[in-house]
Amino acid sequence: MKRINVKRLLIGKPLKSTDDDSHLLTKIQALAMLSSDALSSIAYGTEQIVTVLLTLSAAAIWYSLPIAALVLVLLAALTLSYRQIIHAYPQGGGAYIVSTENLGANAGLIAGGSLLVDYMLTVAVSVSSGADAITSALPSLHPYNLLISVVLVLALMLMNLRGLRESASFLLIPVYTFVAATILLLVVGVFKVLTGDLAYHATSHIGAAVPGISVILLLKAFSSGSASLTGVEAISNAVPFFKKPKSRNAAGTLVLMALILGVFFSGITFLNYYLGVIPNLHATVLSQVAHQVFGYHGIGHFLFYVFQFSTAMILAVAANTGFSAFPMLSYNLAKNKYMPHMYMEKGARLGYSNGIISLAAGAVILLLIFKGSTERLIPLYSIGVFLPFALSQIGMVVKWRREAGKKFWRQAISNIIGAAISAIIVLILLIFRLPVIWPFFVIMPVLMGIFYAIKRHYTEVAHQLRLEDEVVKHTYTGNTVIVLIGNVTNVAVGAMSYAQSIGSDVLAVHVSTKDTIDKDKEVEAEFKKLYPTVRFSIVESSYRDIVKPVIRYVDLVSKSAEKKNHTITVIVPQFVPKHSWQNILHNQMSVRMRFYLSWRDNVVVSNYSYHLKK
Repeated sequence: MKRINVKRLLIGKPLKSTDDDSHLLTKIQALAMLSSDALSSIAYGTEQIVTVLLTLSAAAIWYSLPIAALVLVLLAALTLSYRQIIHAYPQGGGAYIVSTENLGANAGLIAGGSLLVDYMLTVAVSVSSGADAITSALPSLHPYNLLISVVLVLALMLMNLRGLRESASFLLIPVYTFVAATILLLVVGVFKVLTGDLAYHATSHIGAAVPGISVILLLKAFSSGSASLTGVEAISNAVPFFKKPKSRNAAGTLVLMALILGVFFSGITFLNYYLGVIPNLHATVLSQVAHQVFGYHGIGHFLFYVFQFSTAMILAVAANTGFSAFPMLSYNLAKNKYMPHMYMEKGARLGYSNGIISLAAGAVILLLIFKGSTERLIPLYSIGVFLPFALSQIGMVVKWRREAGKKFWRQAISNIIGAAISAIIVLILLIFRLPVIWPFFVIMPVLMGIFYAIKRHYTEVAHQLRLEDEVVKHTYTGNTVIVLIGNVTNVAVGAMSYAQSIGSDVLAVHVSTKDTIDKDKEVEAEFKKLYPTVRFSIVESSYRDIVKPVIRYVDLVSKSAEKKNHTITVIVPQFVPKHSWQNILHNQMSVRMRFYLSWRDNVVVSNYSYHLKK
């Protein structure tokens, strides 16, 4: 019977490591894979602005137009800046690399740590929104909202483990369906406005005086609307995923994404103002705009449901941006020794699979903690994104100042604008949203502590492993070998044969408990019959524990061996079943034994495996 390889079934056959870029992304594929988070913000960006303005009055909604214009200015500045970053830092890493190289390690870790947290939030909130969209369409599934969210995370994880091209190919359908549906919405909407088929129902005229309006309220609305720019930095993190020329393709994809995002955001904001749409508990701003633009009958009604379905799909897959950017950011942090080196390893399908799995695990934990309802985490988005935005822009200003001298402002103008606006948003969040975003200031110090602890460990390891100018070589006069004997079987005989081939002094040790006294005598008699000249020791255990008595015995023998100038080798015999699943039918004492013995100084632990044939 042919064995089923579950891993290969789920993620596909391993890919060979080659110098060609056949497994990398074209601009069309990259746009689908890396822009889903940014484009999905169209579904809530305008609504965030209008909701804040509505706390004063419906008449204040006209201010959404100049606020949207300011958001577009920030988008343009960030796009130009990240385009520069892509060309200046083609190895990827985005805000983390820029901040580290130009502002120092602390600034880089703040930027990197913020984005790591933000990507986990992106996945958790996006799949939760997607699950909400699914259960809204199918109310009978509402009790399973959390389960659907977790399943979506696992599905995205498996999809990304299958490799860049396969996950990008899957995302082509939902992303480009949403793009096409939104283009249709804007074209039909503008056409109907120009022809008079859509009635003007704005809550107030542009420029109308609104009693009680304040700069503070406008700044709050601006900071809320700017949250729709989350995901803009993802392409600069993932430059190595592009086909050659990597930098040019990544920069082109970034500009295309920004153009689509800008047109969609401004178009929907205008239609929302023109139609006088007000948020309510039963329908989002976007769905109300779509309903009025497409109409309530015939083909228009059908187009409305197509648009709603495409919106639900983009919300469900928006999390994929995190799955693309998190592993690359983890790679760069690991390369600088601030995260475990396992994040630098590529999986069977040439993706950074440890990063993908870690992100999925973190998102699932967030979903379980907040029971699939992550609204309280959404405000953390803004601080988690705009702090790295501000740091990366300031870092680029410092870079141009260093490289271009007095005329640096010509190259740094977009960075200066981006830094100023991002810093203002961070300040707004600190002043007005601190009661909501305070967990960020607990998480970040903990993360920084972890980063520096990992760095310190790698530094100490490197120092201890480095050869000195004069290498001291120790010559041993022999090898004391300890063989663990449970029963006298083919496994024990094979282990003894190996021990006698490598050891000048061979010892056998058997652990006895009060329940096995009679059996212990039989084991000793059988052993002595086969190996009369080998010392056989029985170590008693009062608490039925096998490991601790062996550890104590090894420590005693080690002292004796040290006096003889011997090495110590402990052989742990085990049998290996023919089928891997059969391991669950046997205890894993050998695994525990090897683990605890591995912590003993100057002790070599060897595993002797006897393979069963049936």
